Amino acid sequence: MFSYAIRAARAGVVLAALFGLGSAAQAQAPSASQLKLAQQVVEIQGAERSFDGAIPTILNQIYSQFVQQNPDLDKDISGALRGMLPEFEKRKAEITAILARVYAEKFTEAELKEIIAFYESPTGKKFVGATADIGKQTMGRLQEWSGKVSKDATDRLKAEMKKKGHNL
Repeated sequence: MFSYAIRAARAGVVLAALFGLGSAAQAQAPSASQLKLAQQVVEIQGAERSFDGAIPTILNQIYSQFVQQNPDLDKDISGALRGMLPEFEKRKAEITAILARVYAEKFTEAELKEIIAFYESPTGKKFVGATADIGKQTMGRLQEWSGKVSKDATDRLKAEMKKKGHNL
């Protein structure tokens, strides 16, 4: 569950790049040096680790889909997918390339160098190191908040329905 929070936090960085934080979108394709710098950004921030569960999740979804349609093939489908896992785990490198391209398309070489400088700074290293803990704390606090909001909304709904003569 906490790895989800970490992935969500890191995905936020990707979404920020996708939706225009940073420089305006560049009109031309990124240069080779931009792609190389963007690859460095992805590696330094550890973004690829946030997708560690992506392949198992995809294969589990496939498993559920096919077992639902063919329950008698449960063991065979499961075995086949387990056998395929190492092959598809190798494809996580494609995620890094996708992220790097997004960054390279959204940031100039100078901006990418500034981002790298930040991540290599003491504060940047602290940021990367604290990301997992920040994700855990955030998730815990958001769950607590969600519980309070749910209770308040439930209490309010019961009160509103009682005014109308209904007991929930």
